[in-house]
Amino acid sequence: MTNEIQPYRVQIPQADLDDLHERLRRTRWAPELPGTGWERGVPTRYLRELATYWADGFDWRAQEAVLNAYPQFTTTVDGAQVHFLHVRSPEPDATPLLLLHGWPGSVVEFLDLIGPLTDPAAHGGEAADAFHLVIPSLPGYGFSGTLPGTGWTDGRTAAALAELMSRLGYDRYGVQGGDVSAFIAPLVGRAAPDSVIGVHVNGLLTFPGGDPAIMGSLTEAERARLAGMKDWQAKLGAYMQVQGTRPQTVAAALHDSPAGQLAWIVEKFKDWTDPAAELPEDAVDRDRILTDVSIYWFTGTAGSAAHTYYERFNDFTMWAPKERGTVPTAVAVFPTDFSVRPLADQAHNVVRWSQFERGGHFAALETPDLVITDLRAFFRSLG
Repeated sequence: MTNEIQPYRVQIPQADLDDLHERLRRTRWAPELPGTGWERGVPTRYLRELATYWADGFDWRAQEAVLNAYPQFTTTVDGAQVHFLHVRSPEPDATPLLLLHGWPGSVVEFLDLIGPLTDPAAHGGEAADAFHLVIPSLPGYGFSGTLPGTGWTDGRTAAALAELMSRLGYDRYGVQGGDVSAFIAPLVGRAAPDSVIGVHVNGLLTFPGGDPAIMGSLTEAERARLAGMKDWQAKLGAYMQVQGTRPQTVAAALHDSPAGQLAWIVEKFKDWTDPAAELPEDAVDRDRILTDVSIYWFTGTAGSAAHTYYERFNDFTMWAPKERGTVPTAVAVFPTDFSVRPLADQAHNVVRWSQFERGGHFAALETPDLVITDLRAFFRSLG
């Protein structure tokens, strides 16, 4: 590893592909209880069909070519390797923008945004809305590889990403992030307040505070969102507790079994996408889902990513009271989100609040058009 910025290409050895296919074909499938469905987890009948396609129909090399169509690099920041796409706009005055994926995401989340954001004039937009894009694999995720040690909190990750932008020569830039990066993106703003011009987030979690006046002022819809978050934690939050408390245990299963890794991730594409979607691939293209799962499998980072949850759970600075952020912040709220504005206003300098009737937690994958439009409008408003 080196602090220098080195060119990178995705080149998975054929032996790794062959091993994946063999493991999938030799999977020992779990029996199902009669009359059960998604309410108890991923049905074996669905998982088996998807795994068969992964082994015999999915073209990894084609997806690899899609990734390699964009300039990619690696560098070492704070002892960790960081992989990133760096796609500059043809517009020389474009605004630099750091795009941060979540879990169980990867750089694949943003592929449909690259063309419209870097070259809006070629996609029905205005040249003034152009961005230079930096799209990293979060430390410990995907092509960034496993973490070099413990202590990689969200704050440390944010500082490393701010250093990456500085190393690239960007002293004025925006940040976008969803899921766990809805935590990380604002922390980049706190790490580099003189450089970050705005933060755009989706999937922002807002927690009840101790101010009775604020809690008493919540609308019925806002109270319903808080109740929905509590219900989500009770019924769908098991993955978070496992990764946040025993990451190495779940790593043993996910690192050895591609069918297990597939189930662990595809469940989220069912639970978190637009409620109107009956199956995961009704919300997100099946090949995109499998590309994302394949990245975790080939890089062996399921466990490393899980360890970042442990760090988050055990980082006292993460949950300690802190001063309200100063960087202008936009919050995009999709149907599966639980964001409540009065609570968001307590922690962030919220200047834009957008609510959408379609899409879900994987917004950039499900409704890239809405994300693109909201990003353009937000950063345009900042001048």
